[in-house]
Amino acid sequence: MLPLERLKVLDVSQIMAGPYCTMVLGDMGAEVIKVEKINGGDDSRQMGPYVNDESTCFSQINRNKKSISLNLKEERAREIFYRLAREADVIVENYRPGVTTSLKIDFDTIKAINPGIIYCSISGYGQTGPYSHRGGFDLVAQGMTGLMSMTGEKGRRPLKTGVAVYDIGGGITAVYSILAAYIHRMATGEGQHIDIAITECGLPWFTWEAAAYFSEGKVPEPTGWRHRVSAPYQAVKARDGYLMLGCANQRTWERFCADVLERPALMEDPRFITNSDRGQNVEELEALLETMMADRDVDDWLASCDRAGVPAGPINDFAQAMSDEHYLARGMVQEMEHPVIGKMKTVGFPSKFSATPSQIRSPAPLFGQHTDDVLGGLGLTSDELATLRDEGCIK
Repeated sequence: MLPLERLKVLDVSQIMAGPYCTMVLGDMGAEVIKVEKINGGDDSRQMGPYVNDESTCFSQINRNKKSISLNLKEERAREIFYRLAREADVIVENYRPGVTTSLKIDFDTIKAINPGIIYCSISGYGQTGPYSHRGGFDLVAQGMTGLMSMTGEKGRRPLKTGVAVYDIGGGITAVYSILAAYIHRMATGEGQHIDIAITECGLPWFTWEAAAYFSEGKVPEPTGWRHRVSAPYQAVKARDGYLMLGCANQRTWERFCADVLERPALMEDPRFITNSDRGQNVEELEALLETMMADRDVDDWLASCDRAGVPAGPINDFAQAMSDEHYLARGMVQEMEHPVIGKMKTVGFPSKFSATPSQIRSPAPLFGQHTDDVLGGLGLTSDELATLRDEGCIK
């Protein structure tokens, strides 16, 4: 048995933040019915690369879901949605604020049908506030929150992160918020509306930055390959490339000096006595370390760090990461059989449950693949389905 097997989710979201949330819920056993617009479905279906004309982008983030198509602008299609909503525990949507009201599938409307509904809205700026009417995307959030002012090198062009951290962060925030609301409903029977803004979800992650700003008024600047408060906690250059070195505390620094570099006198250098000293003199420290480490290769230094108990690691590209023996041993690369794409690999599950491990029970659905099955489960006959298709209510 999976932990969320009794949870029924209507997914009215698309692209990334909402679909990531509902995929995680599906991985943990929830029944997820993805409600797609009849004109092409989720927009990520139009994003390449493609295999046999099927989007692999869509397929990476929509496993363990069923797909139905509903034209929610049509009253008869909305009536079907309402019937599904009566049975649902959770609805996830990521329309711009106001759209669900115009479609008559907003929280207040659904709550009148199902008082226990947990209704999660994910948007750029949230449902309230002066910017709520604006469309928001991950890249905009990275700029607005200050993240891009901290990423990259000082004096250079602002850089975004390599992945859509706020879209995924919004999805993760939605997951734990939904589960908290679900626990509350188990105790009280009360549903509620959850308002997630992707431009807010990452702000609590700025812990060290908030500490410096709120206490000293210090505005964080780009730190490039270095940590903001610890040193050496950064990328360092060896003979054939770079490695990540993590001396986050005094004991690790001492092990690095004595057992890895075999330079115990470095611990007595007045510039590097404490972590604070090392942070203030990080450029001198970095130059000195790279001079000392220039005669050995990355793998050699990593082996020495491992023996000494000093955290360090390679700087992999994605192909190297996905073929790393540790990730493979822990099931972080999974394989599934897609009806059109065929055998395809996907990223596995970061949570390892001892009693209820997550599973890929089904690949990402084809567009509208389960419309007839799901609507048939509501009692609609084949003739009624044909009429709905003719009227443009379903695909």
